[in-house]
Amino acid sequence: MVLLNLDAGEYPDEPDELWGLADVLSIACGGHAGDEQSMERVVAFCAGRERPRIGAHPSYPDRANFGRVSMKLDPAALRASITEQLVALEVIADAHGRHVEYVKPHGALYHDASAHEALAREVVHVTRDLLGHDIVIIGPERGWLREICNASRWWYLREGFADRAVRSDGSLVPRSEPGALITEPQLAAARARELVGKVDTICVHADTPGALVIARAVRQVLDEVRDG
Repeated sequence: MVLLNLDAGEYPDEPDELWGLADVLSIACGGHAGDEQSMERVVAFCAGRERPRIGAHPSYPDRANFGRVSMKLDPAALRASITEQLVALEVIADAHGRHVEYVKPHGALYHDASAHEALAREVVHVTRDLLGHDIVIIGPERGWLREICNASRWWYLREGFADRAVRSDGSLVPRSEPGALITEPQLAAARARELVGKVDTICVHADTPGALVIARAVRQVLDEVRDG
């Protein structure tokens, strides 16, 4: 079954209905966005429901650039930042009788960790050291995050994007370029159909224009595939 994951807790006007469409919510935990209040709101929504499950969305500590610019941090500083973010969310989840079950790096950290082995190892190992062996890493279809998890037989979900255009090599079209975002629900649904069988989870970004309608369309595709 392909899961729908949504980035959450990045903006104050995200509707609960949007969150309710997801199998996994990747919750901003203070690096690029989010604070105790926003994390509490999303986790409280998840509490008592079978779906969505709680995921963490750690990033470089760069709120000014929304975590979308690469940073050169020494390993200790990176570990400290990721640790602070994951612990902040886990404490709130634990207070609601839940736990962080998924971790998906955000933005530049997501792409950098996929491209660089040493960085991927830092991200994976600090995550597992904090949250245990059953934690699931979400990342790109190819790259070092997947290689490291596969080599150690750790849980890993290959991710595709319903609301982002891709290049011929499979990389995302940068947001600064025309056509980078897919905002038509029908096109996003078609993209989701293409991804089924190739990935384990499909993402819709909460800040994509029309995210709620897009997520509904993608949810319908995944439910049809599951029930078909």
